[in-house]
Amino acid sequence: MKALILSGGKGTRLRPLTYTGAKQLVPVANKPILWYGIEEMVTAGITDIGIIISPETGEEVQAKTGNGDKFGANITYILQEQPAGLAHAVKVARPFLADSPFVMYLGDNLIQQGDLSYFLKQFQQQHHDALILLRAVANPSAFGVAKVDENGKVLELIEKPKVPPSNLALVGVYFFSEIIHQAIACIQPSARGELEITDAIQHLISQKKQILACKLEGWWLDTGKKDDLLEANRLILDTSLQTSIAGEIDAQSQVIGRVEIGSGSKAINCTIRGPVIIGENCHLENCFIGPYTSIADKSTLIDTEIEHSVVLEGAKISGIHQRIIDSLIGQRAQVTLAPRRPKALRFMIGDDSQIELS
Repeated sequence: MKALILSGGKGTRLRPLTYTGAKQLVPVANKPILWYGIEEMVTAGITDIGIIISPETGEEVQAKTGNGDKFGANITYILQEQPAGLAHAVKVARPFLADSPFVMYLGDNLIQQGDLSYFLKQFQQQHHDALILLRAVANPSAFGVAKVDENGKVLELIEKPKVPPSNLALVGVYFFSEIIHQAIACIQPSARGELEITDAIQHLISQKKQILACKLEGWWLDTGKKDDLLEANRLILDTSLQTSIAGEIDAQSQVIGRVEIGSGSKAINCTIRGPVIIGENCHLENCFIGPYTSIADKSTLIDTEIEHSVVLEGAKISGIHQRIIDSLIGQRAQVTLAPRRPKALRFMIGDDSQIELS
C-alpha cells in the first residue's frame, strides 16, 4: 500500500498569505498542515509516500518536510508542472505508484485523527476497487458531490455542480486499486480543462466496479480559506494539546488551562489562557494571549491582546491595546497599532508585511 499526498497548486484562496509560500505549509497548532496527513499515513501503517509538488512551491515543501526520516516514512517528491486536476496528479505519479493500491490525500485537508486507519481496513478487507468518503456539507456546490439512492448506493459523481443533487461532498481522501489508472486513461479534461478524479470514479461506476462509499462521521476541514484554517487550529488545540512549559514565565504572569510554551520563550507580565501553543524563542511582554491561539517560533508580542488567531514564525506585534481576534498573521509580519480603538481587530496579513495604524 502506498500513499499519494497532493501538495501542489497555487494557494489562491489563502492569499495574500500564500503569495510567498505553499498553503500546505501554513501551520495549524504550530505544525504544517501537510505534516498531519503524513503522520496519519504512518499511523495507518503506510510509509511509502509520494508527494505531488508544484514548480512554484515544491522546493520549499521539500526543504521543510525532508525525506521522511522524521516521520518514519520514505518520501518521494513528484513534480506536477501544471495544476491540471487530481486525476492528472495520479497520472503523473504512475511511475511511483506502479500497480500498488494507494490512498490519495489532499494535503490541505484535515480529518479527525484515527479515521484514516479505520477506512483503510474497510478498503483492504473488502477488496474494493475504490473507496470514497462522503460528508454532508452546507455548500455542496464548492465540492465534488455524490448522488446516492435510498440504499446509499452511489449513482453519480459531479464535480462542483451548479445545482447539487445532494449535500454529500467528496472528502479529500480516496482509496484506489490499480484499476484507477485504466479509468483515468479513458476520461477527457472537463470544461475547466482538468482531468477530474470524479470523472475517473464515475467511469468505474459505469463499468460496474466495486465502489464503496462511506460517510465520515468525525470532523473534516478543507483549510484553503482563513476561517477554515482558524477552525482547524481550534479543533487541534481542543483535542490534542497537552500542557508543557519549557520556556520561562515570570512571577507576574499567569497561565491558565492547557498551554504549551517552547524552550527559549519568555513571558513577562502576561496572562495566557489556554488552549494556547507558543513556539520556541518567543518574547511575550504585557500581553493577554487568549484561547485558541497559536504563536510560532521567534515571534515577539508586546502590549498585545490576541485570541482565536494564528501567528506565523518571526512575526512582531506591539502596541495593541484592543484585542486581535480571528486573525492570521504571516511570517515576519510587523504590526504596530495605537491608540486604543473601540472594536476588536481582525487581520489576514501576508508574509513580510508591515502594518502601522494610528
